[in-house]
Amino acid sequence: MKIINKSILAVGAIFALSAGSVAATEILRFSHTDNPGGSRQAAAEVFAEKVGEYTEGRYKIRIYPSGQLANDPKAIEQLQLGGVDFTVSATGSYATHLPSLNLTSMPFLVDTYEQGWELYDNSAWLKNEFSKLPEKGFRVLSTWEAGFRSFTTRDPLNSPADAVGEKMRVYPNDMIRWTMEAIGFQTVVMPITDVYLAIQQGTVSGQENPVDTIKSLRFNEVAPNITLTRHVYSPLPLTVSEATWQKISAEDKKHFLKAAAEASAFSRDLVKNSVNSQLEAMKAEGANVTVPVIGPFRDAVASVYKKARDVYGAEEVDKILADAAAIRKALPAQ
Repeated sequence: MKIINKSILAVGAIFALSAGSVAATEILRFSHTDNPGGSRQAAAEVFAEKVGEYTEGRYKIRIYPSGQLANDPKAIEQLQLGGVDFTVSATGSYATHLPSLNLTSMPFLVDTYEQGWELYDNSAWLKNEFSKLPEKGFRVLSTWEAGFRSFTTRDPLNSPADAVGEKMRVYPNDMIRWTMEAIGFQTVVMPITDVYLAIQQGTVSGQENPVDTIKSLRFNEVAPNITLTRHVYSPLPLTVSEATWQKISAEDKKHFLKAAAEASAFSRDLVKNSVNSQLEAMKAEGANVTVPVIGPFRDAVASVYKKARDVYGAEEVDKILADAAAIRKALPAQ
């Protein structure tokens, strides 16, 4: 009997240890709308790997690409509700919950990647706005890269005159909508996951997104005219559910922040250095890539700044414009 009891105790101890090891690893869900081969997925994999490494396996991040769990606005809502733990989306996507973030999508705010990085890392105005997000149910851990927004259209877009009467897909963001309408487009709001088919069926004439997103989601296949206006700098804040964040120990929070910073550096390097090869690849597939005369586009969107002042207040608009102007002066485009 003693031998049997010892065996039973030994087996029980093994099960207890196994159960303990399983319980020690917490699974966190990361939702995004990029395709598996895109830069967001690549950076998410870096983030997940580093989190697992730095927390010694206490946390495992499971990634759900291609909008499997939710489109961008719904993923942000799920952060608030605890349905997902992480997402990464354009800054303007978060403006539904903090409207002032719309101001980051003002046209022609910065001209280079380096200026954009400085704005998102060190702008006093933007740091203050990001500090308000935890009370909305999520917080920014780092900023990943997507690049500058440009157009893909079914027909050529050489100047704002070509936009008149054409329907342009936009996401739910006032600044983007105002910019498109100032250029001359009619705007249609829809999730990015619906855009390919909408262009294919003629529901909209085209869409605007960074080159990396255009290539990843293959918009050039249905809208082969790529017009490099670079009208809005559009990076991707990585956000975590505030409810999730508050469950993480102070020590592990440091590990998550370190992983987020390293994933940001990876994302920025990858996107910036991939644009030319991505454009060449799309040209090889039949896309027409043009760089238009930018002056008429800049002139067309001048009214957007006045509208922003009317809606958000001149003081707030002038703060971010002052930060951007100082950055452009300190880091002039080469």
